[in-house]
Formats: sequence, structure tokens, C-alpha cells
Amino acid sequence: MLSAIKNGFQPLGINTKQYGDKRWWLGMLLVVVLAGASVALSKLPIMQSAQFSSLTIGIVLGIIVGNSMFSRIAARTDVGVDYAKSILLKAGIILFGFRITFAQVAGVGWHGLLTDIVMLSGTFILAIQLGKRVFKLDEQTTILIGAGSSICGAAAVMATEPVIKAQAHKVSVAVATVVVFGTLSMFAYPIMFEYMGLSEHAYGIFVGSTIHEVAQVVAAGTAISANGADTAVIEKMLRVMMLAPFLVGLSFWQSKKHAKTNNSKHSSEQKSGITIPWFAVLFIVASGVHSLSIIPQVTTNAVVWFDNILLTIAMVALGLRTHVGAIRQAGIKPLLLAGCLFLFLTLGGFAINVGIAQVF
Repeated sequence: MLSAIKNGFQPLGINTKQYGDKRWWLGMLLVVVLAGASVALSKLPIMQSAQFSSLTIGIVLGIIVGNSMFSRIAARTDVGVDYAKSILLKAGIILFGFRITFAQVAGVGWHGLLTDIVMLSGTFILAIQLGKRVFKLDEQTTILIGAGSSICGAAAVMATEPVIKAQAHKVSVAVATVVVFGTLSMFAYPIMFEYMGLSEHAYGIFVGSTIHEVAQVVAAGTAISANGADTAVIEKMLRVMMLAPFLVGLSFWQSKKHAKTNNSKHSSEQKSGITIPWFAVLFIVASGVHSLSIIPQVTTNAVVWFDNILLTIAMVALGLRTHVGAIRQAGIKPLLLAGCLFLFLTLGGFAINVGIAQVF
């Protein structure tokens, strides 16, 4: 135990030695200041009307600073910035569980559960096939865009990053696609509602099972009715809850794939151990604690507020480590992949929603 404290809590990726490093403190100060600016900007009426959260603003602000003045201070702040991009991100994903209760999940019933499972698995499998076979994208970019589109937008992209050890610019590209097509969905769905022939409840299930971000789901649901918004958010929370098993499954798949690669390169028997993303497991634990209602609502609200701050800080750090040249080099293919997934979520999602509703 003493050696764990001395050397850092390695299972969670925490190294306590870095806290005495001046670069840690200066880096943390930098990302906290930029995150504070992002939160303040998100409160402006123009940003709220456009549904731009502090997370979206944070990554944009981080990219602007990262590609201008950051290069001159990177050597003095790198430890803190990288800490925010990794450890604080994991902490933010864990605390994200306090937004969900098991009772909310049960509220949408087997219909909602099956719809989410089909949409999540269908979208992600389609992303892998299109990214690999049609657009010839690298595996990391494909997985990140697939995760963001199929689960919960930027939060899913960020949670997937440490599992596959993705490069910063690929994460930024994936987040950008989520912002573009999630925003498009947010405005398009209410317009399409009168032509869909869906009840408000069915519309809520459709919105929650297909739109990228939680904030976008709230906006698209509220545009129709309070009842539609409530159903949409619960369905979305169920989808968010699937993030943890998705990450564990992804880790298992990556480990098996690397094991096969190693075995094909070496004649000796080699097996890669499965890396369990403990922050994903703790995410479910946090949801369980929240479900027990043992924590006062005012405390839960404070935790959710603090979680938003942590995720904003992580987004800022990610932006600081993103080079515009690398994004430009990625080209239009990531956007085309995300566009195809958007069409599947919208058109295919409508057909799947209607089909499952008829069964139940």
C-alpha cells in the first residue's frame, strides 16, 4: 500500500510524484483559466440559443490557444495539460454516472432498451465497416467517430480515447463531427415530427435513441412537448449507461486483436492481457449510488456541476494538444463517415423505432 502511494495509483493512471512538478501546477492553472472562460462564454445568450455547451467551446478555445501561443509555454505546462487530458477526463466520466438512475432506465421499458441496443450496435458496426472498407480511414478515427455517433457524442469520444490510446487530433476530429451532425439533428427532428406520424412518447424514444449529445436531445424533445422531452432524456440516459459495457467490450476486442497480431509475428505463444477500463466500471457504480437516493439532491446537483467543469477542463487540454495541420491532413473522409452515420441514425433509426414499436 505504501509503495502504491509512493509510486502512484497505477491502475487509475495516477502518479502522485508529478504533483511536486512546477509544470503540473502551471499546466493545471492554464487549463482551469481557459475552462473558466469557456463556462463564462457558454452563458452568453447567443451561445445558449445555439446550444453550444462549455465542452464544445472549451475544445475550440483550446485549439485556438494550442495553435498560437501554447508552443511557447508548452515545455513549462505540459505535465499539467496532459494530466487534465487523461486523469481529469476519467474522473469526469465516472462522475457522469450521477446523472443517471436505474429507475430512469426501467422507465422506458424493454421497448426503449431494445431500441437503444439495436441502434448502438448497428451504428458502431456500420462505422467500422464504412470507415475501414469504404473511406479507408485509420482504426482510431473510425472507432472514435463510431463511438461518438452511437452512444453519447463528445463524452463517448473522450471516454474511448484512453481505451484505444488515440492521438489528440483524431479525438478532435471525432468531436467536431459530433458537433456538426448532432446540431443538425437538433434542428431537423422537430421539423420532421409532423411528417413522422409518431406520438409524443414515440418521438421521444426516437430522439433519445438517435441524437448524439444529451443537450441536443433536450433541445429536440422540448421543441415538441415536455412529455416528449422527458421520454427523450430517459431514453438517452439509458443509451449513456451503455457506455461502460461498450468500453469493456472494446477493450476486450482490442486486446484479442493485438494478441492475434503478436501471435502472427512471433512463433512463441503470446497473449495480451485484457485492460479493464476501471473508470467505466466506476461510472456504473456512480449510477448505482445515485439510484439509491442516499445523496441529497442538492449534493447531486453540485456533483453534476463539478463534473461539467472537469469535462470542460479535459476538453480544453485536448484542444491544446491538437494541431490544426493534423486535422487538415485528415481531410473530408471523417466528415463523410459521420454523415453516413447521421443518415443511418435518422432514416434507419426511424424505421427501427417503428419496427420495434410494432413488436411491443
